Amino acid sequence: MAPVDMGRRRLLASGAITGAITVGFTLFPAAAMAQVAGPGKGKAAAPAAAPVPQPAAPAAKLPGSLNTTPMLDAWIRLEPTGRVTVCTGKAELGTGVRTAFLQIAAEQLDVVPSAITLITADTARTPNEGYTAGSHSLADSGTAILNAAAQVRDLLLQAAAIQLNVSRDTLRTENGQVLAADGRKLGYGAVVASLDLHRAAAPVSPLKDPRQFQVIGASLPRVDIPGKVAGGASYVQDMRLPGMLHARVVRQPSYGARLIALNEAAVRALPGVVQVVRDGNYLAVVARDEWQAIVAMRALAAAARWEETASLPPADDIHAYLMRLPAREILVTDQRNGAAPAGRKLTARYTKPYLTHGSIGPSCALAQFIDGQLTVWTHTQGVFPLRGGLAEMLGLPPEQVRCVHVEGAGCYGHNGADDVAADAALIAHAVPGQPVRVQWMREQEHTWEPSGPAMITDVAATLDADGKIVDWEYQVWSNSHNQRIDNAGRLMPTWALAQPFTPAPPKPIPMPEGGGDRNSIPLYDLPRLRVRHHFLPDMPLRVSAMRSLGAYMNIFTIESFMDELAQAAGADPVQFRLRHLKEPRARAVVELAARQFDWPVAKPRAPGHGVGFAFAQYKNLMAYMALAVELEVQRETGALTVHRVVAAVDCGQVVNPDGVRNQVEGGILQSFSWTLHEQLRFDQRRVNSYDWSTYPILRFSGVPARVEVNLIDQPGQPFLGAGEASQGPASAALANALADALGRRMRDTPLTGARLREGAA
Repeated sequence: MAPVDMGRRRLLASGAITGAITVGFTLFPAAAMAQVAGPGKGKAAAPAAAPVPQPAAPAAKLPGSLNTTPMLDAWIRLEPTGRVTVCTGKAELGTGVRTAFLQIAAEQLDVVPSAITLITADTARTPNEGYTAGSHSLADSGTAILNAAAQVRDLLLQAAAIQLNVSRDTLRTENGQVLAADGRKLGYGAVVASLDLHRAAAPVSPLKDPRQFQVIGASLPRVDIPGKVAGGASYVQDMRLPGMLHARVVRQPSYGARLIALNEAAVRALPGVVQVVRDGNYLAVVARDEWQAIVAMRALAAAARWEETASLPPADDIHAYLMRLPAREILVTDQRNGAAPAGRKLTARYTKPYLTHGSIGPSCALAQFIDGQLTVWTHTQGVFPLRGGLAEMLGLPPEQVRCVHVEGAGCYGHNGADDVAADAALIAHAVPGQPVRVQWMREQEHTWEPSGPAMITDVAATLDADGKIVDWEYQVWSNSHNQRIDNAGRLMPTWALAQPFTPAPPKPIPMPEGGGDRNSIPLYDLPRLRVRHHFLPDMPLRVSAMRSLGAYMNIFTIESFMDELAQAAGADPVQFRLRHLKEPRARAVVELAARQFDWPVAKPRAPGHGVGFAFAQYKNLMAYMALAVELEVQRETGALTVHRVVAAVDCGQVVNPDGVRNQVEGGILQSFSWTLHEQLRFDQRRVNSYDWSTYPILRFSGVPARVEVNLIDQPGQPFLGAGEASQGPASAALANALADALGRRMRDTPLTGARLREGAA
């Protein structure tokens, strides 16, 4: 669709800021004023020689997100009561980062985690850290909090030394107090009265020795779990505000559909209906309770007549269609000199369909517009970018828009969270005064959220006589993996307005992180390699970021092909990888996963039983992960059972071991679901995957019988992030185990259904 062209608008709603602390910060510390020697009183100034221009010294880079928000009190606040407030611009998306941030701050400040109030992702109260994405929460925000907390603790010791008239070196901190050698104590609240934390962070922090850590490295219970388990108010979907109205949107039946007739009088007369909102092709209804809103939405949908003009590509030919589109050619890397060496050349092509996020809870947001101020409660991954998009949409100054993150029931990428926030803002603007809650219906979530792009990869490699890879050629075709909110036109509801907005054009994400080409460069030691990215700006379906972006497909391809090469070389798959892998931390996770799995598994095995292995370092920058899979396929039916999964992970300094295992286990299951079951279906007019029957996912019956996650802790090393390390290796290990079980390779996902039945026959 090249989703509809759009135009421009306005927005806003208010909500009183709760809490006693208002955080103000500047992006850069004030430069120290240079001393200027002026003339003495009554003396004439001597003529000065013209200064010789000197190159400016580069400013020292600060750790993590301190580099963009350097003021300490943007991160750490202390009250005279001794209460500690920690702020982060990152959002809790179900990964457990709230607990991890509390542990990091508590460790460096020497307080118990329960003594800390944590404020997350709020445009009125926290630093602007952009999006919570790409496994960057601990690497960026966790690093900032770690260093800011250590520096604040050191400042407390310095201030207490002055108050107690003792040497700084004779003091220590414990449980929110400064303790002197003579037994005197000062609580942090008493010390902070003489301490100004509105100062720039230093490049180097007095961090505690990792050997002294008591909170970092402990499996503290996650603070977000009790409410979720007990059914308490945990998500934005659970929020209820006084006087709140409920709204539902009637979506266009297909991309670009035009509303040509509407009989809304009967809908306005329905019980509880407050207002019908129409703006061009945008249609919504507001009611006093949720069921009344649903009934009115259905009546409004029945009263609307649409003209549909969408023309989608043929689903059964989608990969060939994508390869025919104009591409922006990007040479990711070229390390090939001279003629290619002689040897045995193997080639393969792998494909991936469009995928949906499949959020269990349909997207939801609340908004309130009062006196020109708009407040939106949202499960967006980026409150500040969303604020910019909403302000442009409604023609409001950004400072009159506040976005407050509240966790949503399902995420891991750019789902409908921003779009439903735009719905709530538009409707609240039309019904000022009262808070408005908007929740999507299941079919709206599945058919209108941005999907993960379909992809095609081609790979060719040459083996020499010793079975070593001597040449590697890789190509990937993909749409953009990032259509996040650069402007109002990236908000889907704006496409339907009478004055629509135009989405900002798609752009590739530069390496080394990359988008469609993320992880397209193998980490293996290869003497010759070339990688090309065919970036496809035209988007027949709406796409954006999904967990791990292109890494899932690229690692699936590379690690599947490594098994094909190992087989051609007559080598064990693990030993073949180690033969091409020098990096010590990479080798360590491969060796640990293999050892814990008891690899190699002896042959012959029972019919239909297979084992597979895979490895990657996410983005070639972050967490290292290797895993092995054992499964069984019933040849008569194609039924698949995963018996066990053994993983090894190195994500740097581990903050909460149980939390890391949670993330790795969840990532493995999500990757298995994508790889085995998931595929967005559409015809030449509409998306047809509108519920769980038309978009099947992994069920409880398909969960592996055993998942074991082994961690390699690296005390004192940088946080590498574990949230997206699993997707690629898990998919490839599964595919490799299937190939081992079936005796034939399946290269097109999803791997189950008709493809698996045919392969097992």
